[in-house]
Amino acid sequence: MQNFRSLKVWEKSHQFTLEIYRITKNFPKDELYGMVSQLRRSSSSIPTNIAEGCGRGTDPDFKRMLQIANGSASEADYQIMLCRDLGYIQKVDAEKFEMQIAEIKRMLGGLINKLK
Repeated sequence: MQNFRSLKVWEKSHQFTLEIYRITKNFPKDELYGMVSQLRRSSSSIPTNIAEGCGRGTDPDFKRMLQIANGSASEADYQIMLCRDLGYIQKVDAEKFEMQIAEIKRMLGGLINKLK
C-alpha cells in the first residue's frame, strides 16, 4: 500500500486536527472530559483512519477505513456546530472549520469512488 503521508487528504485532515487541538485549549475547563475530548477524538480519527487504511494492504480494507474517516468527519462537523451554538467557537472559526471538513469529505469521497 502507499505511504499515508503522501496523500493530500491525510495532510489536510492532519492540519485540521492540529487546529482543533489549538482552539480547544480555550474551551471551558469543565468541558475537558466532554466536548474537548469528543472534538479532539473525532478530528484525530480522520487522519488516523486514513493512515491505518494505507497500512492494511488491500483496496477493500483501505476503502472501509476511508469510509470510517468520512464518518468521523461528519461527527466533527456536528460537534463544530454544537460548539458554535454553545459559544465555545466564534462563528468565523466555525465557518472555517466547516469549510475544511467539507473539503476533506469531498477528497475522501473521491478517493472512495476511485477504489470502487
